[in-house]
Amino acid sequence: MVRILGALSIALIAAFFILRVPDTDPEEMVAKYGAPPSQMLAIDNDRRVHVRDEGPRDAPVIVLLHGSNADLHTWQQWTDALTNEYRVIRFDQRGHGLTGAAPDDDYTLDSFVNDVRTVADTLQIERFTLVGNSMGGAVAMGYAIAHPDRLDALVLVDAGGAPITKKGDGNLAFRLAAMPGIGNIMSQFLPRSLIEKSLSQSVSNQAVVTQAAVDRYWELARYPGNRAATRQRFSTPRKTFDAAAIEGVRIPTLVMWGEEDTLIPYEAAGWYMEHLPNATLASYRGIGHLPMEEASEASVADLKNWLENTGLSARSRTKEPPVGPSVLTP
Repeated sequence: MVRILGALSIALIAAFFILRVPDTDPEEMVAKYGAPPSQMLAIDNDRRVHVRDEGPRDAPVIVLLHGSNADLHTWQQWTDALTNEYRVIRFDQRGHGLTGAAPDDDYTLDSFVNDVRTVADTLQIERFTLVGNSMGGAVAMGYAIAHPDRLDALVLVDAGGAPITKKGDGNLAFRLAAMPGIGNIMSQFLPRSLIEKSLSQSVSNQAVVTQAAVDRYWELARYPGNRAATRQRFSTPRKTFDAAAIEGVRIPTLVMWGEEDTLIPYEAAGWYMEHLPNATLASYRGIGHLPMEEASEASVADLKNWLENTGLSARSRTKEPPVGPSVLTP
């Protein structure tokens, strides 16, 4: 029995080192995903954040926050459509992309909210429209509660934070990452096929599951420090918002949602619409968790129309703002 157990232990150790997927090379990742207009923005003295800051310097500012295990590239199509009229700022949040792990290992909602404030302060941005998808949507909502005076508007794209139970199986990688022990082991192996399956499960429009997209998710998930950050983040208790706090946010808000979202169900959009006092809904049939990628043209057009109707575009700022709420019919 001792010999059998010893042989099994040796086999398991050997399998671990054979099957373990190594970290990616940081210099290669910066060359591939951090070329201009990327910059590594120094914040808090000892930290650098991967940021892209594009568009006219004197234009209205839009800040874009990606979701869990994503990165700033998820907003590329929106950025391409917005930067002729807006200054668009997007960054890899702590534990993601080229920003990498946070030195303090803090992945609470407050830490993400503070990063938004710090990035805006460092770039000397006083007021802006804040947009967030999924986890980034929860961060955006948290920032709006804490710093409403800094925001012109809020946009929630399939946002986290609502006290709504999801339906269905959702994302395989997220389920595994949340399992104690199993998540630690799987993060070391992290086969590319798991990333591809998880991305496919997150969207309804499978056209966005390209080889380049899967490569990016897989490679940046293995950027040094990001796997440990993901494990720490998934072991951090998730915060849901209290209805009373949401009802206190009176800035103009656009709630955008894919009706086929299996990660954060469409009912969550209804919860936000019920409690946000100044909200407009844009929903997308046949679209899942990533409307900005799955329905990029329709969703960014809705955003631009809403900003103009709300008096927040460069053009509308030269006119009298309209009276009453704007209405979208996607």
